[in-house]
Amino acid sequence: MNRLTLSEQFFRDQASANASGGLSTVLNRFSLLARMLASEIMRAGFVGKLGYTGTTNVQDENVRALDVISNDTMLQVFENMPMVCGVASEEMDDMHILPGGESGKYIITVDPLDGSGNVDVAGQMGTIFGIYKRRSNAGHPTLDDFLQPGRDLVAAGYTLYGPCTMLVYSAGGPVNGFTLDRSIGTFFLTHPDIKIPEGEGSYSVNEANESKWDDKTRAMVKAFRLQETKCGKRAARYAGALVGDFHRTLLKGGIYMYPGEAKKPEGKLRLLYENAPLAFLCEKAGGAASDGTQRILDIQPQKLHQRTPLYLGSSGDVREACERLR
Repeated sequence: MNRLTLSEQFFRDQASANASGGLSTVLNRFSLLARMLASEIMRAGFVGKLGYTGTTNVQDENVRALDVISNDTMLQVFENMPMVCGVASEEMDDMHILPGGESGKYIITVDPLDGSGNVDVAGQMGTIFGIYKRRSNAGHPTLDDFLQPGRDLVAAGYTLYGPCTMLVYSAGGPVNGFTLDRSIGTFFLTHPDIKIPEGEGSYSVNEANESKWDDKTRAMVKAFRLQETKCGKRAARYAGALVGDFHRTLLKGGIYMYPGEAKKPEGKLRLLYENAPLAFLCEKAGGAASDGTQRILDIQPQKLHQRTPLYLGSSGDVREACERLR
């Protein structure tokens, strides 16, 4: 079968959107990062890169060795790229100014290794990214360049590291999925123009947190568990990695949920690094994304590491979940 390569698709997207070559170059660097991290993850157990470093990150989460490696690798991949002026990463306290990119017109937001807790059990992991145009003029980017709502994204995507390595992205048009042929190190288009199904699929939520939810959230999740929802029967699936759960939802339909808690109504997941990029992809594939009260892509970030609840997936499922929360 004659399949498009990732680079060929980049150029098609660029031409259809009348975009400059800079965006395809940035996306191509994410494909390089995907290949590098896929190799690191496969080798981690053999070379002693599993386990914790004994430190915590800005999220007050224990840092694994692979978290550090993934973040450092990401910074190396994007250094001295004249079209990218700065990076905000889940693993760093503040925005990072990239040397050589002072005149760059793009900034990127990244969760370098989502689901790193799965590394010890060979579970799914991923990288999530968003690409924005900077608001300021040339020179060092400002905080305002990063605090943009998700509707202003020019491209977003994720890489899934599992039995195969897949890169899924949209540059404002269709959502396309590419699978890495490890024998030659090339991504090929295997899932063109992904559309999230309606009326089928699973529900994904960490039900061990039920005691921390408010009554409406408990009742809403119970309706999915007991197959009492109007949107149809749903089986429970939960991989413990946002990318893995979202990838299944994107292809099979259903809903992913990470509610806020009674004492932590803002939830756990980060708006800039996780929620907004995946919401962008979900909507481009015909789905929906909400924090329970409003569209994720309409939320104006107030700080780099802002958190929001997340309800993400088929439009009917997300709509019903939000109706039950009201």
